[in-house]
Amino acid sequence: MAEAWLFELIMGIGKLFLNPVFYLVFIAAAFYGVQRVKRERQHFSVRAENAYFELKQIFPLSLTIGLFLSIITVTAGLAVPLELIVFTAGATILFILTPKVRWLAPAYTLSIGVLLTFIANRQEWPMPDFFTSDTFGIESIFPAAALLISLLVIAEGILISRNGKKGTSPRLMNSRRGQQVGMHEVKRIWLLPLFLLIPGEALSLTSDWWPVFSIGSNTYSLIVAPFAIGYQQQIQSSLPQKAIEAYGNKVIVFGAILLLLSSAAYIYPIATLAIAVLAILGREFLNYRQRVTETNSSFYFAKRNEGLMIIGIVPNSPADKMELKIGEVVLKVNGSIVNDENGFYQALQKNAAHCKLEVLDINNELRFVQRALYTTDHHELGILFIKDEVKKGNRAV
Repeated sequence: MAEAWLFELIMGIGKLFLNPVFYLVFIAAAFYGVQRVKRERQHFSVRAENAYFELKQIFPLSLTIGLFLSIITVTAGLAVPLELIVFTAGATILFILTPKVRWLAPAYTLSIGVLLTFIANRQEWPMPDFFTSDTFGIESIFPAAALLISLLVIAEGILISRNGKKGTSPRLMNSRRGQQVGMHEVKRIWLLPLFLLIPGEALSLTSDWWPVFSIGSNTYSLIVAPFAIGYQQQIQSSLPQKAIEAYGNKVIVFGAILLLLSSAAYIYPIATLAIAVLAILGREFLNYRQRVTETNSSFYFAKRNEGLMIIGIVPNSPADKMELKIGEVVLKVNGSIVNDENGFYQALQKNAAHCKLEVLDINNELRFVQRALYTTDHHELGILFIKDEVKKGNRAV
């Protein structure tokens, strides 16, 4: 029995690499990284994280979450029709080609897959045998789909709150009043592989070697489906880490609400459609509220009468090693008061071998940091400030 399950797992993983979503996620992450580096160099003449940063964020947290959810779906015997995976993949491919990364949230892609699966079943759409499965009746399948939506929404919230706040990208713009201000942006995509049960022997129609096993009186195939989870957010009113974590927690709560409501689908299977629509509308409402709140709030990263606010830190730079943080304000450099970027670097050059900073932290407490400087160190310490001038085209929207 153990050998049979091992064979099932290996063959199920093999199907993962036949899904185009798997490869498109890596291509998209690489593209986002190149875009970000290009913008940061345009705004600051230096990039923060390297272009591979987004690629490195695809895993491993999503793998851990995917494994945990796979244990739930398989042990609970949650079976979904193959059509659902096909339609969800189709929606994902369509959205991944658009600039709206947030549309890759499972509340959109998976819910659209559920709605299309229902329509295809009712209207008896002609589909290739390889893309269809024996659903044992739509009523027995849809409750599992409702549960899957809620679980993936919760997974999205965890990824946002735990990983989305890492390596946010600073950017500059002119406010509507013509003042130079800054904000942070995160544009992230994750790949969550999930083991799922497919009812019937659909996958063995064209491949006799495909593993099929029975649970009770029903027959299932095991497959690993790659779910892309996209996330994009701009933060101007607060520190990015706090804002992103708070937003992720809201998504988790929303997923928990969907999870409670999904129990109704086991009594009334048609309620799955309502849950899918609610997932789309609720997720869009969270996005709308976040955008409105940010638009109506003042800029956190703006010029101050005293000191220079740090909007970004280059990793592994002297500033990073001095444990300077985004949102802190540099008041003095080597004993000299600084109010602009030119004054900062003039004060820094007073002592080429040593740097001492007086910093106001995010809790408005004064602290001192210092470090010896070496010829191999970043010539600007690796601190990103709001520039005195912002290039045309970087207007607030």
